Amino acid sequence: MIFIMKHNATEEQVSRVVSRIEKWGCQAHLSTGKEQTIIGVVGDVRRIDTEVAARIDGVDSVMRVQKSFKLASREFHPLDTVFDVNGVKIGNDHFVVMAGPCAVENHDQLMETAMIVKNAGAQILRGGAYKPRTSPYSFQGLGEEGLRILAEAREKTGMPIVTEVTEPQLVDMVASYADILQIGARNMQNYALLHAVGESQKPVLLKRGMMSTVDEMLMAADYILSHGNWRVMLCERGIRTFSTYTRNTLDISVVPLLKQLSHLPVIVDPSHATGKWDLVAPVSRASLAVGADGLIIEVHPRPEEAMSDGAQSLTPGNFQELMNSLKPIASAVGKILS
Repeated sequence: MIFIMKHNATEEQVSRVVSRIEKWGCQAHLSTGKEQTIIGVVGDVRRIDTEVAARIDGVDSVMRVQKSFKLASREFHPLDTVFDVNGVKIGNDHFVVMAGPCAVENHDQLMETAMIVKNAGAQILRGGAYKPRTSPYSFQGLGEEGLRILAEAREKTGMPIVTEVTEPQLVDMVASYADILQIGARNMQNYALLHAVGESQKPVLLKRGMMSTVDEMLMAADYILSHGNWRVMLCERGIRTFSTYTRNTLDISVVPLLKQLSHLPVIVDPSHATGKWDLVAPVSRASLAVGADGLIIEVHPRPEEAMSDGAQSLTPGNFQELMNSLKPIASAVGKILS
């Protein structure tokens, strides 16, 4: 349910509506635009009579949101969400490229990669310190040591860092180092973790589960948004299908679909979607063309030596070529690629 306030509604009137919503035993979430305020209601709304609610002073109308997700919906927040991460704009006309290695392997490897991606035009550095892997025998990451290396790379390059957090009890520690918390595909429906990153108030990159529907992804986003943490990005990273030619199947159509359904920025991960370095560039260009707000790409100075995901990692030269090829597409679709 959402309360749409009148254009001239005062702060006092908005506060009274919020108070009334809380007396009904629900939570109120405000979306304030230039001309209008919308109040989203989360909880058991069956006791709320829409006709009675619509007569509250300052209220223009009351609508029941039929979708299973509420706070992530366009009905609740009609305008695109745009936010800033240490000077990097995300959402709307801005196109952001996050790049770096799958995993932080050692100090020299990350520092070298960080300078490579920065010089090529990436705005955010990615790197995994905690790596939940399908095989228990695969490299699992350096843990807090990896976070310290990432933080040092931020100091040297000026780029914000995004890294994955895998457990609720690790959120505070990872958040003390990272600028953006990544929720991996395997944890998209780890509700305790979603609550924890929501409470952290840190920007969140939420990856779609490998077998998750669009509704499930947006409801997962609602868990984070319900804590008043509005800096959330949705990430399409491919889903599991019967095809074996690529690591996953990139649902390219979900990009414009999510832009219709939700106000949240949409990021594409072409590296995990394809699993093949030579498919990363064309899929990246297609993602920009259909309206994505950014990319998260794996880059390694020597992919053949990578401790994880070398087959899908771009070399420095390939990454530079990709960045150059994105510029005319960004111009054509009205995106700002700085």
